[in-house]
Amino acid sequence: MNPEAPSVPSPAPTRYTVGIVGGGQLARMMHQAAIALGITVRLLAEAPDVSAAQVVHDVVVGDYTDRATVLDFARGCDVVTFDHEHVPTDILRALEAEGIAVRPGPDALEHAQDKTVMRARMAAMGAPNPVFRVVADAADLVAFGDEVGWPVIAKTSRGGYDGKGVWRIDGPEGAEEPFATNLTRPGGETDITSVRIIAEEFIDFSRELSALVVRSPSGQAVAYPVSESVQTGGICTRTITPAPGLDSEHATACQQLALRIAGELDVVGVLAVELMERRDGGIVVNELAMRPHNTGHWTIDGAVTSQFENHIRAVLDLPLGDPGLRAGHVVMDNVLGGTEDDLTGALQHCYARDRRVRVHLYGKEVKPGRKVGHVTAYGSDLADVSRRSLHVARYLMGDRDA
Repeated sequence: MNPEAPSVPSPAPTRYTVGIVGGGQLARMMHQAAIALGITVRLLAEAPDVSAAQVVHDVVVGDYTDRATVLDFARGCDVVTFDHEHVPTDILRALEAEGIAVRPGPDALEHAQDKTVMRARMAAMGAPNPVFRVVADAADLVAFGDEVGWPVIAKTSRGGYDGKGVWRIDGPEGAEEPFATNLTRPGGETDITSVRIIAEEFIDFSRELSALVVRSPSGQAVAYPVSESVQTGGICTRTITPAPGLDSEHATACQQLALRIAGELDVVGVLAVELMERRDGGIVVNELAMRPHNTGHWTIDGAVTSQFENHIRAVLDLPLGDPGLRAGHVVMDNVLGGTEDDLTGALQHCYARDRRVRVHLYGKEVKPGRKVGHVTAYGSDLADVSRRSLHVARYLMGDRDA
């Protein structure tokens, strides 16, 4: 080595900061994935003790509907992404105007925020839709029901989730119900002008499916195996992957549809396309979600690369990971709040009984019906995997006879 040769400085290490708006369990699990990638997470949380705020170091507590708060939070982040879809798009456009990357962007996100926008776009691109119409009042809803046949489904155009803001209307006598409800934003503010009622034909479906894909800004995309999702009272309580009895031709069609929607809407990150399978085998788009999704929680333990890691990779335009299965069958059961308050203490039984099962707790106070965790099991025998996952989930909900 020549002592007189000028030294060449080492390049500075690459350090990314991802800003996540919303402090729920999805942000918590995105943070978990980011740790392994050496990526820093900055969190805009609703309160100091919400799920993700318990584990993220850099936390800003504030209102995601306040422009100044979001702008101050986003400065210094390489990219901003979301735990939920409720940030007003005008705020997201203000971020973009300041040169801050927003992924997914507001043009895409509007299709997950507003069902009327989503339905119109799905129809325009030829995606399978139910018959639908925006209805101004009960009389409009009755006219729609008389035209397409009863029952019909009525939904709020914005803000509904986990069965909220959705009504099955069996006949004209129930048509007033959606309009008698106080329509609010997710933050609780009454905003009648931005929330409309959309009526849809009732689909006599055999089951619900979820096609989960991830897309990066450069256009790389991957598709996870299609899952069957089981709903109880409007809440997803279980997923089975791959969907039992779904032949390869139909599974591929679902994946291709989800990939086409992601491409045409320019989605960056995870897109979950929730589908209804008709009794004749046809499919209908039910909902779109542009963030990691409950129907993809199984990927943490059951896929080569989880939806959370691939979402982080996508928003930073890093190469996407393998979405393939680790085993032949994967079952995920949600843990809803029940009679067991000491969830961590209950793991003594769960892990003593089954060392292969995987449990994820969200750090939430146990309340009846609230999602407080999930359980995943995988293996070559679906019946065995199903039984193992369900036993642990029920035990964590307080069912000692499970």
